[in-house]
Amino acid sequence: MAEDYCELCDLPLSTCVHGLPPEPPKPVKAAPAPRAPRAPRAPRATTTRTRVEPARPPRRRTPPELLAPVILDVLRDHGGEAEADDVLAEVEVRYAERFLAQDHETGPQGELRWRTAARTARKALADDGLLVAPRPGLWSLTERGLRA
Repeated sequence: MAEDYCELCDLPLSTCVHGLPPEPPKPVKAAPAPRAPRAPRAPRATTTRTRVEPARPPRRRTPPELLAPVILDVLRDHGGEAEADDVLAEVEVRYAERFLAQDHETGPQGELRWRTAARTARKALADDGLLVAPRPGLWSLTERGLRA
């Protein structure tokens, strides 16, 4: 059985793009019919049950918000300005009994977790305008911080 060849590309018509029939047109999807509006729902009957929130696990680390007032007190006791290491040492002494389980573990940066939380608290105090760092390693209260 002799196969016909395309006159344009010299390939068998069964493999030639010129000899293949055109692809059938893709079916056009009809637009969906509009939905009828729903009837309004009836209000739910109220029950006497109260919603129970899931219990939070106990904190494992001291959050920075709890260390911020201690930092302010330490700086006030030092006249409004002190070296960062001195402030952190005093915070450790004053807050020692309230530190939580993981506060004395080292974090990914190699610093104790409570010290990282204290530095975060210092940053939040600085953002609130209560504290400034006039030079590296020195923490100083602003006028607003002295009054707060």
